[in-house]
Amino acid sequence: MSEVETFILLFAGRFSVRGSCAYTLRLAENLPQRGLRTVVVCPDASKVDRERQGELQIREFPNLHWPIWGAVVRRLMLRQFQADPPDLIHVQSRSALTQATWFARRLQRPFVLTVHDYLQPNERLQIDPKWCRRIIAVSDSVKSDLIERTGVSSDLVTVIQSGVDQVTSQELVEVFQNDRIPVVGTAGPLEAVKGFPFFLNAAARVLSTGREVEFVIAGAGPEESNLRRLARELGINQHVTFVPNVLDFDDALAAMDIFVLPSLQQGIGTIMLDAMALGRPVIATKVGGVFHAVRDRETGLLVPPSNSESLAERIVELLDNPDQARAIGHAAREAVARDFSVERMVEQTAALYEEVLEQHAVA
Repeated sequence: MSEVETFILLFAGRFSVRGSCAYTLRLAENLPQRGLRTVVVCPDASKVDRERQGELQIREFPNLHWPIWGAVVRRLMLRQFQADPPDLIHVQSRSALTQATWFARRLQRPFVLTVHDYLQPNERLQIDPKWCRRIIAVSDSVKSDLIERTGVSSDLVTVIQSGVDQVTSQELVEVFQNDRIPVVGTAGPLEAVKGFPFFLNAAARVLSTGREVEFVIAGAGPEESNLRRLARELGINQHVTFVPNVLDFDDALAAMDIFVLPSLQQGIGTIMLDAMALGRPVIATKVGGVFHAVRDRETGLLVPPSNSESLAERIVELLDNPDQARAIGHAAREAVARDFSVERMVEQTAALYEEVLEQHAVA
């Protein structure tokens, strides 16, 4: 590549409470340390602190995804970047693919797409064969699903596992402190596929044993009202705290003694990795990319999906054996530091950019 500073445009969707948004912020934060200039464009960054928006060069283009106004916004955005075009566009999720493809064609720039999870049953993925030069899948299972569902070439898809920030030992808060009630929690976008009703049903089973436990659900989404209603119907709403509208889950995760991932399907589980980096023992369902991060009874506990009884049994097991829970949490923290660091993710992503740009230069 040229010695001129390489400009990467990170083309994102609306920032919300999900791991893919943390992925974008971590790239924007760390790629400049590798000599890459980055700008993030998105339709809505209101959940990102204004000061951080400035530091990370996040530019909002409201209504970008709207059918009519979106066309006007795209032309406005195009004029802004024609004077300073990116060398490469990195599409952060499938939700931004249509707009980013339009943009790449008009600037005649190659792009890379990251796929964080599985395609929906009736979803079609329209890949531009000329300008889409690589697809990043966050796990082997996401790659396999993508190839099976779309027929894209295996050579087009590269697995780069999501990375999370590490916490120093001085910053760690030990789990199961004797002076407080244990907290069992979960976090993420409140969507049906995330399996939160099974978490609440498991909570009811645990509380029915007479144990003193508090439960936390951090996140926001379309299922929030249904989940609040279910907690009331189960008679456990006094023991369940909802923490909505947060983009950064660090405080919520730090308050938990056990983290639960009850998903029915899962690309990798970035928020789960954040919990593991904090030394939290995790209980996760045996789905998708979770297997790449959790080894049963070593770095976490695995349970069948849609099974509140098994989930409750594992929660009770850790509540009754705090030393076992701490040992699992410590092993999880070491595994994440080794296999899921931000540095590793950024290094592999930057190397992929370089490869794509070299291919583009000789095309």
